[in-house]
Amino acid sequence: MPDATRNADVHAGSADVPAPAPPSAPEQALRCELAAAYRLVAHFGMTDLVYTHLSARLPGAHHAYLVNPYGFLFEEITASSLVCVDADGHPRQQTAWPINPAGFVIHSAIHRARPDAACVMHTHTVAGMAVAAQECRILPINQISMEFHERIGFHAYEGLAADDNLSERERLVRDLGDNHGLILQNHGLLTVGRTVAECFYRMYYLEQACRIQVAAQSTGMKLHFPSLPSILRARRQFEEDPDQGRLIWQALIRKLDREQPDYRN
Repeated sequence: MPDATRNADVHAGSADVPAPAPPSAPEQALRCELAAAYRLVAHFGMTDLVYTHLSARLPGAHHAYLVNPYGFLFEEITASSLVCVDADGHPRQQTAWPINPAGFVIHSAIHRARPDAACVMHTHTVAGMAVAAQECRILPINQISMEFHERIGFHAYEGLAADDNLSERERLVRDLGDNHGLILQNHGLLTVGRTVAECFYRMYYLEQACRIQVAAQSTGMKLHFPSLPSILRARRQFEEDPDQGRLIWQALIRKLDREQPDYRN
């Protein structure tokens, strides 16, 4: 988690850590996808300078994950700059860049508890933090918001996430449950996905739901809420869509390949 990085120690790879072997084809594909997600989060204005993380579980590996090197802007991330870490956020490869294990606290807890959470994304956006400061959570005032009706958990604020608060990991996992994501009270947003594409899709539209909510509230006008059956029908229609962001992801990859092809380096 990014907030803790402001006060936590960082670690870099040492001579005791093996030099990275050339990545396998599945790992290289995952590196490219995760690097693309970092670039897209930057493109859509969802970054907090060098803070926050997007992580992905390496295919076939036991508690091995890819995460950003500490100190990089998201727009700088490339496939090769991503670092393989263990469940405690310590490098499993030699790296010249520091890694912040405290910044990986939330991610590691969720990756370990949710086998389907192959990717975890966490953001500190203005809209996301504004909604995280509200008691009402996500309001079903737009069909984008309805996709997340009763599908986003809520985790009460406990201070900066740090690796010395192991009991909070249990509460994070409990509050996430089997949901698509979390509102971290007074903090920000988090989503999970079976793939990088699915996780990004959820984060993008959860962010949009927050922006819509803040914009609607700012008018000072009374908000209109559809009937509960309509809300549930809309949510079911979203969930029955077999695409779940696949076409969007493919289009965004084409955009990156045109405009920022170095993310694959």
